[in-house]
Amino acid sequence: MFQYHCLNPIAEVGLAKFSDQYKKTEDIGAADGILVRSAAMHDMELPENLLAIARAGAGVNNIPLDKCAEKGIVVFNTPGANANGVKELVIAGMLLASRDVVGGIQWVQENQSDENVGKAAEKAKKNFAGTEIQNKKLGIIGLGAIGVKVANVAKHLGMEVYGYDPYVSVDAAWNLSRDVKHVLNVEEIYEQCDIITIHVPLMDSTRGMIDQEAIDRMKDGVILLNFARDLLMDEQAVLAGIKSGKVRKYVSDFPNSTTAGQPGCIVIPHLGASTEESEDNCAVMAVKELMDYLENGNIINSVNYPKCDMGVCAQAGRVAIFHKNTANMITKFTACFGDNGINISDMMNKSKGEVAYTMMDIETPASQDIIQKLQSIDGVFRVRVVK
Repeated sequence: MFQYHCLNPIAEVGLAKFSDQYKKTEDIGAADGILVRSAAMHDMELPENLLAIARAGAGVNNIPLDKCAEKGIVVFNTPGANANGVKELVIAGMLLASRDVVGGIQWVQENQSDENVGKAAEKAKKNFAGTEIQNKKLGIIGLGAIGVKVANVAKHLGMEVYGYDPYVSVDAAWNLSRDVKHVLNVEEIYEQCDIITIHVPLMDSTRGMIDQEAIDRMKDGVILLNFARDLLMDEQAVLAGIKSGKVRKYVSDFPNSTTAGQPGCIVIPHLGASTEESEDNCAVMAVKELMDYLENGNIINSVNYPKCDMGVCAQAGRVAIFHKNTANMITKFTACFGDNGINISDMMNKSKGEVAYTMMDIETPASQDIIQKLQSIDGVFRVRVVK
């Protein structure tokens, strides 16, 4: 029996995927797995028995990834599960900024008591007419699940699309329209595009990447869209760009005191992945990842450990080892089993940066003595008996 704890409300359609071998607990200290959306976990004391955290969404900046890795706690996310919901809002944001629909609606509200508001609108509408997006150049920074969907829709809308992603995956490349111009230097997007949207994770290398220098390279009247993370933008530089006329509109899905209510800013209350469909998709995907890991030791879509899938164990036992990515570790592991006359029928070792994950299927169940020997090897974070 496994126990799970929800730090945030998780869609019931996802929780219903748990089999009768799972029980929901309100005691986080008793949980084998945690399901989370936006709850901040950096200052939490993680239970010693906690095995995994599944984030029902893509961003994981609310989870202490390194701390979890050192404790052998696998952190999952759900890439692509909310991509369609975000894509639709990105397109909506692009249209709102291009046509100044928001400004027009506000004018109507301000003049609602005017009996001749219809006639007055005919004179005022030129102030909100804006421009069409057809034939405009759209620059997409980050060609993950969301960026690819935005690119493909934009092509159907008649836009000229530039995409930048030095780490584009094979799956993303296959799904990307062949008409998208894949550029090798982000500066080309800054210099060529009328509208720029960013879809990269928040990391030290991407924090504030759209800064004053980047904005200075852009075309006059550029529209900036941010549905990824507000800290990817130097928003003070964006406001300065709006004031100078360099930036025509800034559309953000992240309300904060810097941009809320500011001229030229369309700030949406973090609605990108808040659709019923997105929340359902994320919940289902997170639960499936958690179950496969807890039951089989398989790791799919982890952000702090490598992908490792050995299916369902058909042998007497399966042991998973979390360890540093250093030389000679496998030799030490196999020696522990060999010295005790236990045959390893199958094995997989994968690494991700400074950490690694090894699974071994064995023909005889591992004794507590063997597990302790494995745990005592220098560089081992955690040893888990899966079966």
